[in-house]
Amino acid sequence: MTGMALAPRLQRVFLASLLRRRLATALSLLAIALGVALGLAVQLIHSAALDEFGRGMRLLAGEADLQLVGPREGFDEAIYPVLALRAEVAAASPVLEIEARLPGRSDNLRILGVDLFRLARVQPGLLPRADEERDAGAGRRLAALQPDALFLTDEAYTRLSQALPAATGALQPPAIVDGLLLTQSGLRPLRLRLAGRVPGAGGVLGVMDIAGAQQHFERIGVLSRIDLTLAAGVTPQAAIGSLSPLLPPGLALRVPEAAAGEVGTLSRAYRVNLTLLAAIALLTGGFLVFSTQLLSVARRRREFALLRALGLERRQLMRGLLAEGVVLGLIGGGLGVALGHALAAGAFRLVGGDLGAGFFRGLAPESSFDPVLSLGYLLLGVLAGAAGTWLPAREAGRVAPARALRAEESVRAGLAPGRGHGVRVAVLAALGALACLLPPVGGIPLGGYGAVAFALAAAVTALPALARAVLPLLGRGRGALWRLAHARLSASPGQAVVAGAGVVASVALAVSMAIMVSSFRVSVDEWLTQVLPADLYVRASSSGSSGYLDPQVLARIGSIAGVASVDTTRLINLRLSESEPLFSVLARPARGNWGLPLVAGSLDPPAASELPPVWVSEAAADRHALRPGAIFELPLGGRLQRFTVAGIWRDYARQHGAALIDSRDYAVLTGDTRANDAAIRLDPGIDPQAVAETLRTLFGAGHLAIALPGEIRAVSLRIFDRTFLITYLMEAVAVLIGLFGIATTFAALATTRQGEFGMLRHLGLTRTEIGRLIAAEGALTAGLGVLAGLIGGGAIAWVLVEVINRQSFHWSMELAVPWAALGVFSASLVGLAAVVARLAGRQAMQRSAVLAVKADW
Repeated sequence: MTGMALAPRLQRVFLASLLRRRLATALSLLAIALGVALGLAVQLIHSAALDEFGRGMRLLAGEADLQLVGPREGFDEAIYPVLALRAEVAAASPVLEIEARLPGRSDNLRILGVDLFRLARVQPGLLPRADEERDAGAGRRLAALQPDALFLTDEAYTRLSQALPAATGALQPPAIVDGLLLTQSGLRPLRLRLAGRVPGAGGVLGVMDIAGAQQHFERIGVLSRIDLTLAAGVTPQAAIGSLSPLLPPGLALRVPEAAAGEVGTLSRAYRVNLTLLAAIALLTGGFLVFSTQLLSVARRRREFALLRALGLERRQLMRGLLAEGVVLGLIGGGLGVALGHALAAGAFRLVGGDLGAGFFRGLAPESSFDPVLSLGYLLLGVLAGAAGTWLPAREAGRVAPARALRAEESVRAGLAPGRGHGVRVAVLAALGALACLLPPVGGIPLGGYGAVAFALAAAVTALPALARAVLPLLGRGRGALWRLAHARLSASPGQAVVAGAGVVASVALAVSMAIMVSSFRVSVDEWLTQVLPADLYVRASSSGSSGYLDPQVLARIGSIAGVASVDTTRLINLRLSESEPLFSVLARPARGNWGLPLVAGSLDPPAASELPPVWVSEAAADRHALRPGAIFELPLGGRLQRFTVAGIWRDYARQHGAALIDSRDYAVLTGDTRANDAAIRLDPGIDPQAVAETLRTLFGAGHLAIALPGEIRAVSLRIFDRTFLITYLMEAVAVLIGLFGIATTFAALATTRQGEFGMLRHLGLTRTEIGRLIAAEGALTAGLGVLAGLIGGGAIAWVLVEVINRQSFHWSMELAVPWAALGVFSASLVGLAAVVARLAGRQAMQRSAVLAVKADW
């Protein structure tokens, strides 16, 4: 028969083996599906959130070709006529954006102050419409010009009319009462009259006249942005080139789409890290395919030898086996794509597009099918299946048919013992060390991720050598069953690679993430202890919101009985360049009730410099190549101000950099005397709760957020744990896949060793004792995998902490190994592996001892 005539039948022969190995096939499919699903879900959630954010920004920008943007707190409106009168500009629309604090509620309302006479030409989607019950005529047409008139989107009206559940379980009151929106400016209550709707806009948004917004929120002369439509024939690039020289420092012109890119940059490092975790889970699934296929090949050697003797060529054999892997990857990838979309849809319903880290808080994106992304992850699943099958297929093609027809060959599972494993491990370790030295590419630590891959490959490659080194130490002075299990594994250390490869990958991932998360959590806890030394903390609102503490309020706080001192913080966000995310500047004393965890420099200003001092965070020092004594320029008060770097401090709150300047220097340079937060030190013996109650009585319970240091730490650590929730899920998936590998390996091994078990039965062992033998082999194999995984995981953890974390987030941390947790985890995994191996081998032990021995010829 010709090879062409054999092809369809051979395809059925190979693919039918997947159906015969139902458990192994199902677990391999599940492993690939989980890896694909986790990676795809992360990408779908992020893409949908970015698309939703982009749609919102395009709606707000309307017909604008360019936007003038600057600090989040706004800039001087004097630049508006300069741009509006330029020949390149056809229309200019000023906007004041207010994050209006809602007393007694945890959410804010975004209010846009707009020029209604400019709105129709640039942002028609924001045009307000007065309520129908208003009188027709001039009164209704001019309703939007009333200084206290507010227009809401339908979504905003629905949300703000409801009482929302708070984190404590209590209900937060509605923000709309009797047709009025209850908000605040500073600590002063403010009521805005609801005059109608904004039918052309979505989201939680309000619109009012810009003059009224400036007046009510005390932002006279301040704008947040200016939207520009360009004259005919003027391109955005040409306009940026001609208009940029007119701008004060800290302002930039950009296309409206750049806002979505900026948010994407903020979340990129977090997203890439999650995607790489999903890739490691998929890689672990590939190891599972590898182990099941290698054992399947070992069991079917006589079958393949017969086919080879009948004329099957070596390349046809390899193609057939690779087809099995491709089918596994295709089906598993397809299931993963479906599961990934389901996970993304569930995440949207439960937590929105937040990604667990707060980058897209407040957005409600909708799940949609992305054909290109889905096809890409489907192909990744196919690649995992094919890659897991390639080495077993190559090993099957190398075996001579005459040798493979011998019955005992079917039990030679695993890789050829070979030599040179130590050299390979050393080479991989050296390549990993070199990869750690590479700088990040576009802010992504590709070298660090390469080092993780090399460390994982080195840990798997070291398994045979580790087995030869460790097993002799474990076989002395034990019982007969233990010695039999030990002898079996010692005789074929390649089996440790097959059974342990998935365990190594999953344990290395779990251990490395456990060490990294523990190090980060311990460092954050210590950092919070350092930066929160006062007895009580008061916040009017977060940065950019309408609440603030003015000098009169601070004086009243300082006069309360029992208050020893009050230090304040003013947080603003500046734009250092058009390509960078916003940069944070904190104005407060370097010493006092706010701790400053220095890692370099001193709290004392440089004596040799006449410039005011600045203390920069590690992220700012890395991004701007700063060190103590260097000069750093910040755009404050409409001009570049020069500072001398006095020190570098650790800051886990702001990923893209922050600088701290003294409150007095900030007030002199900007004239801004407001504060966002106050740290209160009390006299000895004074009860903080009593002072907190006094503050609530003076200023209103809903207008201030008051907390003890312990409460702030607890909330911060809860947010930390929520941020790493997806990480914990991926770790659990990887460990589960590793246990799948143990189950499929020992199920296949038990099938190939029926003759051996039959002989042991004739020598007097019972089925129970053979079960213990298999459990001991499972424990030994898993123990080797866990040991290699612990070593590899420790190396990967160091890379995560010292390379990937530093290059991604620019944060340093102390390495903290959770020894007790890792010990319990390792012992539990070895115990579970023994149980899984025992259960997987149960079917092989049910066969009659006489028939099992008779089959061995």
